[in-house]
Amino acid sequence: MKALKFLPLLLLFVFTSCSTVRVATDYDKEANFNQYRSFAFYKPGIDKAKISDLDKKRILRAIDANLSAKGMSKSETPDLLVSIFTKERERVDVYNNNFGYGWGWSPWYYGTYYGGSSVSRTTEGTLFIDLIDAKTNNLVWQGMGNADLVTSNMEKKEERIREIVAKILAEYPPGLKK
Repeated sequence: MKALKFLPLLLLFVFTSCSTVRVATDYDKEANFNQYRSFAFYKPGIDKAKISDLDKKRILRAIDANLSAKGMSKSETPDLLVSIFTKERERVDVYNNNFGYGWGWSPWYYGTYYGGSSVSRTTEGTLFIDLIDAKTNNLVWQGMGNADLVTSNMEKKEERIREIVAKILAEYPPGLKK
């Protein structure tokens, strides 16, 4: 009976863990991030991203909105070049919903029980956002976001992309207290 008290908490954890965005960042500690006030998209890098052109546009719009909200502007002579890279993989989760097997009797059941399990497949994507110093061509900041992807509903897909980009760029510039 005590186990049933924890069931709602367990279900909440399972459902929220599926929707989270896991973020990691890295940056050049020698870089002066105060000097970066403008950006442009680095087309050769973006062209290599192995996603649809529509998803690229969604990602670039989200990056533009986030960097603009931080006071940066798009420019023909930028301080930073923005590039993206993506990875995708299928995650398979097996949930064993059985408590064993065996022979038994109850008022409702008589016979052999063999339990069961269910398999869930989810597409998990990783988005890398690279910020490159335009003068030196050196990578100065990289953010990575890993999350489950939504592919069946375009509105939810766009919302999910905005969420992933926002969580990654929340870490830029480094060293700011939140």
